[in-house]
Amino acid sequence: MLTALELRNVRKTFGATVAVEGMDLVVPRGALYGVIGPNGAGKTTCIRMIMSILFPDSGELSVLGHRSALEAKDRIGYLPEERGVYRKMKVGAFLIYMGELKGLAAEDAAARVPRLLQEVGLPGVESKRCEDLSKGMLQRVQFLAAVIHQPDLLILDEPFSGQDPVSVRILREHILKEHRRGATVLLSTHVMAHAEEMCQHVVMIHQGRKVLDEAMAALRRQFDPRTIHFEPLDENATASSLSAVGGVERVETLHGSYRITLLPGTDPAAMMSRLASAVAPARIELARLTLEDVFVRIVAEGSHGKAASDALRASVTAGSEGVLA
Repeated sequence: MLTALELRNVRKTFGATVAVEGMDLVVPRGALYGVIGPNGAGKTTCIRMIMSILFPDSGELSVLGHRSALEAKDRIGYLPEERGVYRKMKVGAFLIYMGELKGLAAEDAAARVPRLLQEVGLPGVESKRCEDLSKGMLQRVQFLAAVIHQPDLLILDEPFSGQDPVSVRILREHILKEHRRGATVLLSTHVMAHAEEMCQHVVMIHQGRKVLDEAMAALRRQFDPRTIHFEPLDENATASSLSAVGGVERVETLHGSYRITLLPGTDPAAMMSRLASAVAPARIELARLTLEDVFVRIVAEGSHGKAASDALRASVTAGSEGVLA
């Protein structure tokens, strides 16, 4: 298996603070990986070490077969969390310049700019200064600066931060387009729905440590939420009728519908039939597993208790107003 990224037992501290501890990660070439976790988990520190902006205290890294990203810089596209442009430059000139920095000939970069701007919904802005663009428009331009040279490895640190729903949708489509082109994509986000929607594989980080490294397909099979969403046809139906069905552990009311948790070992398909016989449903379906639920289970399970679970859930849902439409 050819790998795009390898981290082996990587550690990084800032004074007495351990930001990343014992990080192992292997990303195959052509994969789309999500690095997820709450703010402050260590995601950006990992990315900055991959990009040779920071250097690990110990451990080893490999980027596109090189010991340093600096040796493969023209093959990497990077959108940092803290973005910046030359604000006085015109958009077209800025993108051409960024392409040249990555090894493109000026005429090749100039030929790509109009098409790329058209694709992200910014036709005809080549002649505008960067400082005259809205925040959402400027972030799309910054994304184009990261992909204009068609990189082999695309690293995106919180690419949807502060974006409106239209910009989120446009960026999502173009990230997936880069992946279909053959680029390896590493996407960091604290909004887990973004990774859940897009990624083939997720790596969860909590307090500087990796707590999960799993394919999304396998993750859905491994973690069974045992939860059914039930919306009754009769608005006067009560939860007690559902609670009385054998195999139900608990029923929670959710704005005119119910979330039903099944006892361990209960067959969900059989339970859906029993529940529908007890109360006529307008809608009944198995709950969709979320990465938020998985993360909270992994980190808060055991002796941490409900207070810890609630705190973790709050931390991973902060900023979720940017969830993909």
